[in-house]
Amino acid sequence: MLASQQELGHWLRLTLTPGIGNETARRLLSAFGPPENIWHQPLAELRQVVSAAQSQALQREPEGWVTLLEATWQWLQDKPAERAIVTLGDSDYPAALLDTADPPLLIYAIGQIAHLSQLRTHHAIAMVGSRNPTPQGSLNAREFARSMAACGLTVVSGLALGIDGAAHEGALQGAEPGQLATIAVVGTGLDRVYPKQHLALAHSIAAQGLILSEYPLGTPPLNANFPKRNRLISGLSQATLVVEAALKSGSLITAKQALEQGRDVFAIPGSIHSPLSKGCHALIKQGAKLVESAQDVLEELRWPDAPVQSHEDQPETAAADTGLLAQMGHDPIGLDALQARCGLETAQLQAQLLELELAGQLARLPGGLFQRLVRA
Repeated sequence: MLASQQELGHWLRLTLTPGIGNETARRLLSAFGPPENIWHQPLAELRQVVSAAQSQALQREPEGWVTLLEATWQWLQDKPAERAIVTLGDSDYPAALLDTADPPLLIYAIGQIAHLSQLRTHHAIAMVGSRNPTPQGSLNAREFARSMAACGLTVVSGLALGIDGAAHEGALQGAEPGQLATIAVVGTGLDRVYPKQHLALAHSIAAQGLILSEYPLGTPPLNANFPKRNRLISGLSQATLVVEAALKSGSLITAKQALEQGRDVFAIPGSIHSPLSKGCHALIKQGAKLVESAQDVLEELRWPDAPVQSHEDQPETAAADTGLLAQMGHDPIGLDALQARCGLETAQLQAQLLELELAGQLARLPGGLFQRLVRA
C-alpha cells in the first residue's frame, strides 16, 4: 500500500493528467518505471511512448492536483485501519484484476482492507440485475446470495438499487463472522455513497466486506462511470449471475465483459411475459447456464460440498390449504382474473390475499396485480 504522501502524489498526478488513460499510463510505467521517473523524462523520450500532446501534458501539473492530494492523504490518515489505496503492481493489489484487460492504476478501498491481497476469482461470484426488480427477483437475489455466502463465497455487486442491494444484503446475512461477505464496486469517489438510500447498507458492507472504486475522491455519480466499473465486478469474480434483467439492462454489459474475461455466466429464468426476464432469456439463448437454485451455481463452480442454507418452512395458512397459491400460478395476476379462477367471494379472497402477503408468500405489484413469491 502507499507509504507516503509523496508517493500518492506521483500516482494521482499520473491519473489526473489530461489525455492519459489506463492503457497509456501502463505503457509509460512499462517504459520508465515508477511514476516519479516519468516527470524527469525529456520530451524526446516521452515521444517514444506517447503523442506530442500527451508528452506536453505530462510536463504540466494537472489542475486541482495539489488540493486533491491533500484531501486524499487526509482521508487515508483519518481511518488507516479501514481505508487504503493500492497501486498497480503493489503486493496488495487484487490479483484477480491483474488477469483483466484493463486493470485500474489505483484502487481505493474502504472496509476489511486486509483482504485486498487475498482477492482471488475462485473465491467470489458477481450478482447483478435490474434496478427495479420484481418482488420475486429481489427475493431470489437475497436468497441466492445468502446461500452462497453461507458456503464461503464472496458476493460481488455494484451497490445499486434493486438486485445489487438485495445481493449485498443476502451475503451479509449468510456470511460467518470474519468472512469477507461481499464487495461493492462503485462508480463514484469513496467519500460519497450513491444512491443515498444505501448509506446504512454501505456501512454494513464496510464492516463485513469491502467497498472499492477506481475513481478519485470527489467523483460524482456520472453516467459513463457505471458501465465502466462493471468490468471490475466481473473481473473480481469466478462467474457472473444475472438475476433479473431487461434486454437493455446494464447487467448484460457485465455479463458480456465476464465472457470476454473467460468467466462463466449464469442466468435465472423467469416468466415469458415479464420484460425483466427477457435479458436473462437472451443470455441463456446465447449460452449462459440456466440455474434455478444456489445449489445449481455451486455445482457448476465445482465448489466444495457444503450445505446450502435451508429456510424455515413457510407458515401454514388457510389460504394455502384452499390451494389459492396454486391457482395464482407464478405470473402476476389481477384480482378479477384470480377471482374467476378460484370462485371466492371478493371479501374472502381479499382476506386470504392479505394473509398470504403477511406470511411473505405473495407481493402486491403496481397496477393492482399480485404475484406469488417462492424462495430460491
